[in-house]
Amino acid sequence: MWFVRSKLIIFVLIASLALSFVLGCAVGNRLSPGPAHGLEVIREAWGIIFHDYVDRDSLDANELSRAAIEGMIEVIDDPYTSYLDAETYKLRLEHLRGEFSGIGARVSMQEGKLTIIAAIPGSPAAVAGIRAGDIILAIDGEPTGTMSLAEAVLEVRGKEGMPVTLLIQRHDAIEPEEIVIIRAEIKLPSIFFEMRNGMAIINITHFSERTDEELLSVVEQLLQEKAEGIVVDLRTNPGGLLDAVVAVASRFLSAGRLIVTVVDNAGRSSVHEAREGAVAIDLPLVVLTDKYSASGSEVLAGALQDHGRAIIAGSKTLGKGSVNILRQLKDGSGIYITTARWLTPNGRLIEGNGIHPDYELELEGEDAVQWAIDYLEGETGGNAPHTTTDWKPQIEDKQ
Repeated sequence: MWFVRSKLIIFVLIASLALSFVLGCAVGNRLSPGPAHGLEVIREAWGIIFHDYVDRDSLDANELSRAAIEGMIEVIDDPYTSYLDAETYKLRLEHLRGEFSGIGARVSMQEGKLTIIAAIPGSPAAVAGIRAGDIILAIDGEPTGTMSLAEAVLEVRGKEGMPVTLLIQRHDAIEPEEIVIIRAEIKLPSIFFEMRNGMAIINITHFSERTDEELLSVVEQLLQEKAEGIVVDLRTNPGGLLDAVVAVASRFLSAGRLIVTVVDNAGRSSVHEAREGAVAIDLPLVVLTDKYSASGSEVLAGALQDHGRAIIAGSKTLGKGSVNILRQLKDGSGIYITTARWLTPNGRLIEGNGIHPDYELELEGEDAVQWAIDYLEGETGGNAPHTTTDWKPQIEDKQ
């Protein structure tokens, strides 16, 4: 079942490099330099190195520049501010857009080998017979042994309709085989939906530009099927685009309701409210969270909790309450930087605190989903939730 998730951090050919819990809310352009003091010393050191170093011909200006940037970010000591090389920056943008051209397979580096985790059903990879456990030895004749994960993904991706040749080693075969796959447009789903016992189960894996469009389709379907309640599963959701989070919240809150307050580095506050014209639903709602629910998923859970719109069940969320944006540098690389903090409608700071559930569950996977269904059935006149040995109320100060 799609509710049972791997604890491994995987790389997604159909998505991007998944940097856990640090998906931001916007993409920005380059800005002018900040304070100038200190820059002269850096320029002076740069000149000394390239003028005086004994093996001057071995110096790589790009590598030194990258090292300088990474050193500055390390001193900042913010867990959500990072340097992205050009390949990773490009992949991050594609992930936020939710679509690109590729083959539709998840891969990871296992013992230094580029290994297939899964082929997406119906994707070109699945049609070509790519299976979990297959090892990609070469891409269009280029060995993968010296490639980074990002480099390998970008090699596989390309123009829709164009072929890519993979040299595959299967675990049950002696000799590797070449497989030619025709690239296609891959749309990364962010929502999975099913009806169960009259309840709508909506799993939101992340928030991309396509999430609200996907949710609208789900809302229309659950209304047609006369759902009696909704379970929104945000477990392991690392966040994503703030605009998408606001759009999703607008499906559950009346127009004008405060969703989140953003406070920037100058102390300025801006608010985001539920939008006019959204197809909203007022069915009983349970939101599932865990310690991997982060960023945008915490914004959504906090807003629904503060307005009394949903019961939050599971475990305390990660506490990644920061706004991050992507800034591209001249060489195509970029900086993913924290620019502001998020507050829930009641003024609760998410950063470092997380969202505490109304019901702290010791259940995981499908058991937690079933608890939510039972809770909703109790609300609508059906069965009561599981016995008290399965859950305990979480007491917190909501001032």
